[in-house]
Amino acid sequence: MEAVLDLDAFVKTLKDKGYDGYFHTESCCAGTLWESISGFLEIIKNGNDAPLLANILHLSTYLEWNGEDKPRVECNMWVKYENGKFDLEQTEMYIKRTDRYGQLLKQSKLTDLTANSIPTKMEAIAQVSEKYKEEIAPKRRGFRM
Repeated sequence: MEAVLDLDAFVKTLKDKGYDGYFHTESCCAGTLWESISGFLEIIKNGNDAPLLANILHLSTYLEWNGEDKPRVECNMWVKYENGKFDLEQTEMYIKRTDRYGQLLKQSKLTDLTANSIPTKMEAIAQVSEKYKEEIAPKRRGFRM
């Protein structure tokens, strides 16, 4: 698949991977992915705001949220945007798990992505989740009479 996509293809690619929650684009314009990006691009077009980094949009979302008092998984993407196209090869994706106080528990960084190499939502969560070991009950040793 291509690494350079228009807005609709970019949104479809992420939705197919399970990223169907609410996003923030450049820390404003909350909404679904399409609403958030198109709303921010409209603001740029009107000259009211500009991306923090030239030609790069910052997208953020929660992949897992179970309440204020539970750990959560957040995804931040820096996507290169130029001439109405999103370049996935220039994309950086940070996935991090934080505790209820915001302290970092585990983080993963992905670069040089293509439409096929973007992890699904569940794969991204698994990258920063703890691996639980199955504990086996100790065998009772000794003689029985």
